[in-house]
Amino acid sequence: MDELRVVARYVAGTAQELLPVFEEVHPDDVRPRAAVDAAREFIGGAPRTRLQRVASMDAHRAAKEAGTETARLAAQAAGDAASAAYLHPVAKAHQVGHILRAAANAARVAEIRAGEDPAAGGKVLEEACARATPVLRNILERYPPAPRGRSRAAQLMAELDASLRTPPA
Repeated sequence: MDELRVVARYVAGTAQELLPVFEEVHPDDVRPRAAVDAAREFIGGAPRTRLQRVASMDAHRAAKEAGTETARLAAQAAGDAASAAYLHPVAKAHQVGHILRAAANAARVAEIRAGEDPAAGGKVLEEACARATPVLRNILERYPPAPRGRSRAAQLMAELDASLRTPPA
């Protein structure tokens, strides 16, 4: 449970920063914020419960219904924060998404808001690397590398994954 809390803390920190991106487009939709709150309860020591599962699914539904790409990415990150409490120990590459997709989404949001400037995304990835604790890096090492997908967010996630697997200088 302690390791799951490390992952949830990492994901929830990014998701919290992205909430305003979702809320500026959908101010009355509380599902992503509820997912981050559910993650925070778990991080704070509460047992993982149905609350995290339901909140995660609700936030992911909000992502599917979002009116903009940036709002979709933000809601998806919030859903990932709540679902981090249930990271599966089976070493499958898609599990890496539960650890790193929120940070990759934040990088993609930064790129979009900077007029598709990759440097803006790169800065966010650098910050995500700096926030990664040794415990988080150790957990990540247990999984295969993130697949390099077609979407820009998936590419950013693979880039972040590779950076985190390189020992810090």
